[in-house]
Amino acid sequence: MGIKEIQEELIDDFEFLTEWEAKYEYIIQMGKELPLIDPRYQVEANLIKGCQAQVWLHAEYKDNKVYFTADSDAIITKGLVSMVIRILSGHSPKEIMDADLFFVDRIGLREHLSVTRSNGLLSMMKQMKLYAIALHSQITGTE
Repeated sequence: MGIKEIQEELIDDFEFLTEWEAKYEYIIQMGKELPLIDPRYQVEANLIKGCQAQVWLHAEYKDNKVYFTADSDAIITKGLVSMVIRILSGHSPKEIMDADLFFVDRIGLREHLSVTRSNGLLSMMKQMKLYAIALHSQITGTE
């Protein structure tokens, strides 16, 4: 399934939830289901800058695809990073680089998250794209 289709699926999941309290609960549940990151990747170098909470993100390249793992010390933030991982993990660096991440606006996250959480979510997406750009340039020998 492509990045666009995964986003559409996530948006559909949220459309069934009419109240924002239920949407927050769903985000928290996704965070609880996020596979644990290997503790060796919970290091300063893997912290995402621009997040109020601590968020560790690790990217691994195998079989021409990028796989992300993450963790956070804040449960809502953990849920947010799990959404982005669900969308971007398991795709090629080029697909991740070129992805139009429209789910944030379509779900209504931008209006319902605090400014700091919204900025943190953008920082997570930016970092994942930066990993993809770096991997793509290593693979293709371009910058």
